[in-house]
Amino acid sequence: MTRHLPALLIAASALCAPHTVWSQTQGGAQGGSQAYQDMDALLAEKGLIDRLGAQVQQARASMSEQASSLVINAMAFLGVPYKWGGDSHDSGFDCSGFVRAVYEQSVGKILPRRSDEQAAATQVIDRSELKPGDLVFFNTMRRAFSHVGIYVGDGKFIHSPRAGAQVRVEDMRIAYWNARFNGARRVLPQQQEP
Repeated sequence: MTRHLPALLIAASALCAPHTVWSQTQGGAQGGSQAYQDMDALLAEKGLIDRLGAQVQQARASMSEQASSLVINAMAFLGVPYKWGGDSHDSGFDCSGFVRAVYEQSVGKILPRRSDEQAAATQVIDRSELKPGDLVFFNTMRRAFSHVGIYVGDGKFIHSPRAGAQVRVEDMRIAYWNARFNGARRVLPQQQEP
């Protein structure tokens, strides 16, 4: 049932202004239940909660709250323009700046700035193990890990693609992305201090 959630999030996010979910909780990471309340409010506002409610509940049951909150927050940035070196909603994002901002604002995890550094700082997983919230890397500049995005499920990922474009969701199974797929990584939870 997890394959239904990305479609629901994409549909709901496409109907909302960029940055809606995060702007409601300015100043820190939001918990999974708050993220669910925000998404429910957005779905209800657009008349989708009655039609999609059961599917949302089923998808929630099979996803961790942290991953769900992270993906919802990432979707809130849909439409934000690409900017090389950008790392905020106001200035725009490049690919690694987008991933870094989503992780910091959603779960309080600070990732390195560059995509190759993000790959080195995260756990290698097989493509078949991908779960929403994992990182996907691509070789788009004739060097390993030159592009990064966040996996949202159902073979799709969200990213800030290139100059002149905006944060968007794409299918990593299409020929362009499939040929350039460079690896999958999982961001490990922060270790507790003794």
